[in-house]
Amino acid sequence: MKTAIIIHGSYEGFEEEYFDPNISSPSNNHWFPWIQKQLLLKGILAQTPEMPEPYKPDYEKWKWMFEQFEINEETILVGHSCGAGFLVRWLSENNIKVNKVVLVAPWIDPEKKSGKFFKFDIDPNLVLKTAGLIVMYSTDDNSTVIESVNTLKSNLKGAVFQEFTGKRHFTLRSMKTEKFPELLENLVS
Repeated sequence: MKTAIIIHGSYEGFEEEYFDPNISSPSNNHWFPWIQKQLLLKGILAQTPEMPEPYKPDYEKWKWMFEQFEINEETILVGHSCGAGFLVRWLSENNIKVNKVVLVAPWIDPEKKSGKFFKFDIDPNLVLKTAGLIVMYSTDDNSTVIESVNTLKSNLKGAVFQEFTGKRHFTLRSMKTEKFPELLENLVS
């Protein structure tokens, strides 16, 4: 059975926002509910797990949560921001074949401010562990995301890079919509 796991980003530095009862949880924010529903309608069981303490991400805790799901050749993986960086690390460190992988506005902490979360080497053959890897980014995103994309470009052989303008960090605020048809097309085509 084809499944999808969609990993949100971190709220590092936004602890107040995370604990605000009037703001949706990270796994239910931006385009996450919309893409999950679209995949469900196409017969793909999609999950959007809430990663532990996203305001102070800990790789081992995130890894534990992620590995609660069965991950195999039928599993589609989507990561946004720090969630995309998490997937790059997890795939680099594990010898598991998965279905498509889409990294949206990937962040791998090029300034190395997040401690041990991103202390790893990118597997240059990571794309071979997938049925295809696509990196979606916007030219007007913040400089650390653009730097992360450039790092991925120089380290991931065979990945497809899709450049956008005007999407910034692919959040509800910057996209002005919860719909993300370009991502859906990448996942189901």
